[in-house]
Amino acid sequence: MSETGLTSGDFTEENEPFALFGFWLKDAEASELNDPNAVAVATVDENGLPNVRMVLLKDFDNRGFVFYTNFESQKGQEILGQKKAAMCFHWKSLRRQVRLRGEVEVVSDEEADAYYQSRPLGSRIGAWASKQSRPLEGRFALEKAVAEYTARYALGNVPRPPHWSGFRIKPTSIEFWHDRKFRLHDRIEFRRETPDAPWHKVRMYP
Repeated sequence: MSETGLTSGDFTEENEPFALFGFWLKDAEASELNDPNAVAVATVDENGLPNVRMVLLKDFDNRGFVFYTNFESQKGQEILGQKKAAMCFHWKSLRRQVRLRGEVEVVSDEEADAYYQSRPLGSRIGAWASKQSRPLEGRFALEKAVAEYTARYALGNVPRPPHWSGFRIKPTSIEFWHDRKFRLHDRIEFRRETPDAPWHKVRMYP
């Protein structure tokens, strides 16, 4: 490990950002106490006003970064409307940050079904019971909805709600940041014109 905390060769020309992100996420899984896959997702509404909230990254590969949500929620509607989003990972224990942004696509039904069925039963029921981002008249109303859907799906598999699926952010930029002394941090950005174009690496001033 170098004095920057980066593995030797992390930022060489041979590396590409998805592989590098995989190394950093693995380090975070060993270092972070809670939810190393937690990430802030930023969206924009129809008036151009930004929103940001925390979600959990559920998958990534060279196609992009995947998380799941209720498409009728505020973030779901904003992403479906703009088809663009940004993410920011911050691992305080490692003094590292990764930012990315790009176009968004909906994952396939097969991907969404497979992940949905892997969730705990309570989470599957909750996806039906919660009218995410809409006013709730009281906690009892939510608990009543949970009870109703629990009874409805008491036998057999709980099907995936039609309004619940996943988004994949296909980044056109990914920036890796690592803390160094005197605020002379390391910043490396990988850029490409489109999700199918080759990456170009740029070192940035901190």
